[in-house]
Amino acid sequence: MGSNKKRSSPTKAAAAAKPAAAPASPAPAAAAAAPAAAATEEPKVVELDGRQLTGEDAKLAEMSAADYYFDSYAHFGIHEEMLKDEVRTNSYRNAIVHNKHLFKDKVVLDVGCGTGILSMFAAQAGAKLVIGVDMSNIIHSARQIVKDNGFEGKIVLLQGKMEEVQLPVDHVDIIISEWMGYFLLYESMLDTVLYARDRYLAPGGKIFPDRATIHIAALEDAEYKEDKISYWDNVYGFNYSSIKAKALREPLVDTVNPRAVVSSPATILDIDLLTVTVADLAFASDFEVIIKRDDFVHGFVAWFDTWFNAAHKPVYFSTGAHAKYTHWKQTVFYTKEDIAVREQDRIRGHIVCKPNAKNRRDLDIELEWAQIRGDDTLATESQAYKMS
Repeated sequence: MGSNKKRSSPTKAAAAAKPAAAPASPAPAAAAAAPAAAATEEPKVVELDGRQLTGEDAKLAEMSAADYYFDSYAHFGIHEEMLKDEVRTNSYRNAIVHNKHLFKDKVVLDVGCGTGILSMFAAQAGAKLVIGVDMSNIIHSARQIVKDNGFEGKIVLLQGKMEEVQLPVDHVDIIISEWMGYFLLYESMLDTVLYARDRYLAPGGKIFPDRATIHIAALEDAEYKEDKISYWDNVYGFNYSSIKAKALREPLVDTVNPRAVVSSPATILDIDLLTVTVADLAFASDFEVIIKRDDFVHGFVAWFDTWFNAAHKPVYFSTGAHAKYTHWKQTVFYTKEDIAVREQDRIRGHIVCKPNAKNRRDLDIELEWAQIRGDDTLATESQAYKMS
């Protein structure tokens, strides 16, 4: 029973296409021939979205193209993907706009505001002031979007790191943020959201969303595992098996067929954004799942769920295979060995997840598990993974 996967990029930053290098503009012949003493240096003008930019804005616009990989969120492709994710965007809209009694006359902070969609939802819900912060150059487009939609003055957008910008207020009543990454924590901004909470959220303030959980289950995925892992045993007649171990270490972010999930789920992380600390995000958890049918297990699949419990009627969405598609998809951890399982077998496991020591946006994950049938342990395995 193959999982009918559609291959996808492992990182959000890779979701947008790589732009072609901009051709150099030849200097006009007349200008080249003019005497140096007579030349007058004109301010550089860069056109962006129909606007002519000069000075620092022109430099920022050029930097956005030149430093694509360092400023991926300045490009529209990734924002288009997120905005078109109806589960994501409608969940935020429902949680905010349908709770105007919570937002009326409040000061709201949008951490990682992107194109400003959440800031505009908050303004639409009656917020007195919305402050959006983003260090990406997309904020220039966001300012124009805010102006075009009549929210200029009510929404203030600041460019820079949350830890470094100076807000025009000492405290905020509500923090909103779409901070979640693949496997919830990969490339996520949660550290930054927690900094904003501790620094700016007023006593009794609210966070949207305010709860998130990670879940894991056993997966049957023979067809795609054969293509991704076993492929390296014979590459056009050559032995590439030395790469196999490296391929196993890389979790796959992809869409899983719900029929390929062969066990009950287990929750491995449950966080309350009002109380969780940065240290809590490096976690370890025991889990147990029950096999639902006679089949094979080729790995594990993980996903996250998100709650807006501060809303009068709580809003919830899941990124699991059983739920409607989201751009986060699911995360697959292939095992070294495939195991035959029977209905009611148990898989007991232990997972450790922590930020990579060199790059906190990457994750180091260790997964140990044992197959239990009755009182017997039939198989055990441990494997280290890195999401990067």
